[in-house]
Amino acid sequence: MVRFAKGTTALMVALLLSTAANAQQRVVKYNADYDPIPLAAMEALIADFEAANPDIDVQLNNFDHEGYKTAIRNFLTADAPDLANWYAGNRMAPFVAAGQFMDVSDVWEANGLGDSLASAKASMTIDGKQWGVPYTYYQWGIYFNRDAYKAAGVEEPKNWDEFVSNCEKFSAAGIDCLTTGTKALWPGAGIFDYMSLRTNGYEWHMDLTAGKIAWTDQKVKDVFAQWARIQPYITKNHAAIDWQDAAALLVQGKAANYVMGNFAVGTFKEGGMTNDTLGFMVFPEITPGLARAEEAPTDTIHIPAGAKNVEDAKKFLAFVASADAQTKWNNAQGQLPVNKNSTVNSEDPYLVAGFEMLSTATGGIAQFFDRDAPAEMAKAGMEGFQEFMVKPENLDAILERLEKARQRIYK
Repeated sequence: MVRFAKGTTALMVALLLSTAANAQQRVVKYNADYDPIPLAAMEALIADFEAANPDIDVQLNNFDHEGYKTAIRNFLTADAPDLANWYAGNRMAPFVAAGQFMDVSDVWEANGLGDSLASAKASMTIDGKQWGVPYTYYQWGIYFNRDAYKAAGVEEPKNWDEFVSNCEKFSAAGIDCLTTGTKALWPGAGIFDYMSLRTNGYEWHMDLTAGKIAWTDQKVKDVFAQWARIQPYITKNHAAIDWQDAAALLVQGKAANYVMGNFAVGTFKEGGMTNDTLGFMVFPEITPGLARAEEAPTDTIHIPAGAKNVEDAKKFLAFVASADAQTKWNNAQGQLPVNKNSTVNSEDPYLVAGFEMLSTATGGIAQFFDRDAPAEMAKAGMEGFQEFMVKPENLDAILERLEKARQRIYK
């Protein structure tokens, strides 16, 4: 009979049980780039997933945002994880084209995501296939000062013609119809994107940002022709001020409308606006009957082509795509779930309005100009947008310059 020292038997049993558990547990390696609050929220989701799937261990490796942009290009090639964070639309296209993201259309099909994630399906689709799962986005649109509307004696516009007509009345009342601050360039891109989406539609806009359309094309000029109708009514010194400075003009009632993302609501309210004075509206229709597309930068999770545990990675994607998981994660962030069956904070009218707007957008979801276009093209484009708003008479020269940039950048 073999004898053990006191306590050895219990220790050996524990070790054997631990070894057996580890042998049964399958690992899913997940590379991400979360800030502290969303990181905590994702860790909570992972805990929920592991509780429901005790044989799966999701190991999250978190990078800082800037470092991740470089890291992903390295680890997709050399040591691919099973899951990786990225973005929708043209931002994911290079990885799809390089064969570095896996087709996960089967996850969409098996879980009915074509319906529940319908608003983002177009931005996740290339060559008729889906290449990842979206889990959060936030809306852009027009935030407006209700008191400024009352002061000018105007109503919310139902279409672009009414918006332009309102601009004349705001001007007569000494109020900027539209404010923005383009010192950092990107706010002007929000205006361009909506002008483009409303004039020519989502697919055309995506082709433009993908370099498939010449900037001297007549349809590009059509976009700027619509923009030119309100150019005289935009805050004159926008090129010298930041977006927060423009927000102050809206707060003070010196400006009526602001094309901006939902992240700005906190700034508006810090300035003294309330739900009674701060309104939100969908950007008005320009081309009648065009399927409504919206601007909503979308964060996504993908399975790299070199993933080792594809089966469990797909289980996790399905979990993150679910209504309950998206409700929990986004409520922790103050952002919007992509799943139309999720719920949002009913006490936040801007989240409620944004959720309704994005969930019913049948035309597609754009990601924002500096995500949809390559970095060099995005910079050139945004410089052009700023110049147009200052000197609209330079349009032909601006478009010629952007076309030369397109030919150089998209080789």
